[in-house]
Amino acid sequence: MADLAFSTLNGYPSHNVNSVSAVDTGGSSWETGNRHQQPEWRITMRDAAPHGTYKVQALDRAFAVLDLLGESPTPLGLAQVASSLQLHKSTAHRFLMVLERHHMVERTVNGKFRLGLRLFEFGNRAIEQYDLRERAQPHLRRLVAETEETAHLCILEQGHVIYIDKIEPARSVRMITRVGASNPIYCTSVGKAMLAFLPEERAEEIIRKTKFERFTQRTISTLDALRTEIEKTRRRGYAVADEELEEGRRCIAVPILDAQRNPVAAVSVSGPSFRVTAAKIPAIATHLLHCVRNVSVDRGFVTPARLRRTALSA
Repeated sequence: MADLAFSTLNGYPSHNVNSVSAVDTGGSSWETGNRHQQPEWRITMRDAAPHGTYKVQALDRAFAVLDLLGESPTPLGLAQVASSLQLHKSTAHRFLMVLERHHMVERTVNGKFRLGLRLFEFGNRAIEQYDLRERAQPHLRRLVAETEETAHLCILEQGHVIYIDKIEPARSVRMITRVGASNPIYCTSVGKAMLAFLPEERAEEIIRKTKFERFTQRTISTLDALRTEIEKTRRRGYAVADEELEEGRRCIAVPILDAQRNPVAAVSVSGPSFRVTAAKIPAIATHLLHCVRNVSVDRGFVTPARLRRTALSA
């Protein structure tokens, strides 16, 4: 596996392709249909409220119910919802009935509650309207044409990565993912790419809350191993996922940084490991860097003139 020596170029890593050394890799950003263990989520919602704030608090409680169901790996019963949110059963029941009536929540055959399909519709609409996605698409298409592999655009959300766009090459062997799917941070290249460039306190907070699940023999399974991998990613400027989420899949990712050089998203190139070989990583990383810089220019995170000046001085 090849490594590139990177220096900072306008918040993005620039590289010297002549500097090569050995590097360990891990993680994969391929969605496999596995259900991942969600972190335990708990919030306190008091029943008593001044009359003038009831409508606002009612919305807060409704969203708290949705958050709770979304974080749970299995449907929850009425008593579980009430206990987790510290509400009376009658209050929790009213909120669940309203949400069920609007198809935000649905009931299973055994009377438990889970998120409803209307939220999926809303999520798809939000993704379609997401400005970053629209601005990134031309650059993702160019990236796919250059690498002949699948490109993903992902964002970070509550300890997981969310796939908000996907462009595929015209090849017979392609990855099985869907826009709107999520995967853990610690075993995906996009997750590690964003985690490595977050402010240190925020990154450490996410790392401490990580609950590890082993998907392959290569999956990172300890906090120390994750911290080591994040440091490698930060140093070389890109993340590599080598069959950690799914065997036979390899992925490289670079974060999109805003004007304050904080990650707002990440772009990855993914493919079967027999095509995305170690020898190809330097070239793929080069294409990814050009892609994310161009996205940043289109989003106004950096001006073309500033990009040229920093490139000339590097």
